Amino acid sequence: MDDGTWSIGELARRAGVTVKTVRFYSDRGLLPEAARSSGGHRRYGPEALDRLRLIRSLRSLDLPVPDVGRVLGEDAALKEAALEDAVAARLREVGSRLAALRWQEAALQSLRDCTAGERAERLRLVGAVTTPPSTTALARFWRRELPARLPAGLRASIVDAAVPQPPVDPTPAQVLVFARLHALVSDARPPVDHWRSPTGRTMCGRTDDEVRPAVLFEGLGEAFELASAELRARRRPYAGDALDCFVAAHARTYHARDTPVFRQRLRVLLTVTADPVLDRYWALSGELSGPLEPTLGAAQEWLRAALGTEPVVVT
Repeated sequence: MDDGTWSIGELARRAGVTVKTVRFYSDRGLLPEAARSSGGHRRYGPEALDRLRLIRSLRSLDLPVPDVGRVLGEDAALKEAALEDAVAARLREVGSRLAALRWQEAALQSLRDCTAGERAERLRLVGAVTTPPSTTALARFWRRELPARLPAGLRASIVDAAVPQPPVDPTPAQVLVFARLHALVSDARPPVDHWRSPTGRTMCGRTDDEVRPAVLFEGLGEAFELASAELRARRRPYAGDALDCFVAAHARTYHARDTPVFRQRLRVLLTVTADPVLDRYWALSGELSGPLEPTLGAAQEWLRAALGTEPVVVT
């Protein structure tokens, strides 16, 4: 035809694609026809070549066909917004896939570098963790461990602080540590209520219902921040502002005063209520975060040790 239009084959040849490709995009409304020949064959104008090249560029980035259609819309503002949204979505997807690949690479290196006797156990551990790894099991563990009477907002902030995020670019050792942490929280154990005593009485003669865990955790936040600063400065535990804040939070919880006798009772309480599962959790979390990012458990241990530096009171 001499009307300046091209057949589907000519358009395909100029664009360097197959006729099947042109037909695919045309059937989905991404490549409008300029006309039809007398025989009913599709005809395309020269502008279709630029449009087809744009479609191929977008598809080369793996943008879904529906997103490509929105980018090719008529409204310029909507087209720009659609392109920004599509690119952002693809970046998130690619980032997730890269994180999964980095995790798999480090996991494979961990299996490669271990002895034959260690391999079965390591395979069991890393095989139980999704790629990219999820912290759902860790968050579930803390929601079970925390007192039921905590306000929802405070509970959420504690869970966020207690759950370590998997490294973006992990080493084989970090993959193994996270896998062990995941296994620790996934092992079934009966619910532990750290706030209920068998006799119904707690420290200072208070009943369980009189203890205020929300008051404690709100106060511990400040104490842990002060202790974390001491840990980053590599200072040994000592009686100072961090410990005073720590003891004050416990005193308010039990409706008591901060006295030498109270501090001695608190030191005993922290010793007898120590939980080996939580100790293991914080040890593994610390291996993931490193010394520059002290865990809540590290701050708690520093404060407990600081409490132990004070002289024993004879009653």
